[in-house]
Amino acid sequence: MSNNKPAIGQPAPRKEFPLVPKIMNGGIAGIIGVSCVFPLDLVKTRLQNQQIGPNGEKMYKNMLDCFKKTYRAEGYFGMYRGSAVNILLITPEKAIKLAANDFFRYHLTKKDGSLPIVRQMAAGGLAGLCQIIITTPMELLKIQMQDAGRIAAQAKLAGKVVQKTSATSITLQLLKEKGISGLYKGTGATALRDVTFSVVYFPLFATLNQLGPRKADGSGEAVFWVSFLSGCVAGSSAALFVNPFDVIKTRLQALKKAEGEMAFNGIGDCITKTLKHEGITAFFKGGLCRMIVIAPLFGIAQTVYFLGVAEKILGVQKTQ
Repeated sequence: MSNNKPAIGQPAPRKEFPLVPKIMNGGIAGIIGVSCVFPLDLVKTRLQNQQIGPNGEKMYKNMLDCFKKTYRAEGYFGMYRGSAVNILLITPEKAIKLAANDFFRYHLTKKDGSLPIVRQMAAGGLAGLCQIIITTPMELLKIQMQDAGRIAAQAKLAGKVVQKTSATSITLQLLKEKGISGLYKGTGATALRDVTFSVVYFPLFATLNQLGPRKADGSGEAVFWVSFLSGCVAGSSAALFVNPFDVIKTRLQALKKAEGEMAFNGIGDCITKTLKHEGITAFFKGGLCRMIVIAPLFGIAQTVYFLGVAEKILGVQKTQ
């Protein structure tokens, strides 16, 4: 009778990486997470794109003021401007991000089963780099839709009218004028934000997730609330850390500006002009709002990802 157990002193063979379930779980996690926090993300975008006028005037005083004015002017559904394209594209984006991190962690793990912090950061960074193929056009289209209300409101104050637009019309116009590269405006800034975010987020999440109590089923997995809180803390911390990069990316990807607002030619030009006209604090615009967005987004997404919904759908055994 054959014995499949590893020889004494030999490490047990690793199971094959379950790529398909991981991708499905990432997609499901992204849809649920984004649907919950999208209004906060819209407010964040408008606060970051807002520039101070020559006399120090602002359209929105703070996050709450932006919420009130947006709801008053555009109603409940106005808070979900751009959500369709974001929910559509967040499925592959989160699927790539979460699954790619696990994939690279799997292959970077040493033979003794350890994964040093440097390798954890490398896995996160590579995952962030992989996702920008989806993130860049998604963010570009989402930002135009989210910021449209602010542009229209400022145009109205100036006695002008801005035509309504849609994600489809913006996409077709960009493809017609600039080809596929038009959808990748701000790729450098997106990569700077997403790679840095993932380098910080994933190792921090993994560390925090190991601290709490484990499930009683012997799987060694953290209980529900530990994964949720770990995602919230790691997400909000990483979000604040990369907020300056997010401000730069948001401003570079805004195709339309309100009257009198500056245009930017690349990352360096955006940094220089923003520092000159608004100071260092401009790079932390929307920072609190972004933390409030990212905390539940990643708390929810990471928890849903670990629940193993895809394994139940596919009828396969869940692996860690």
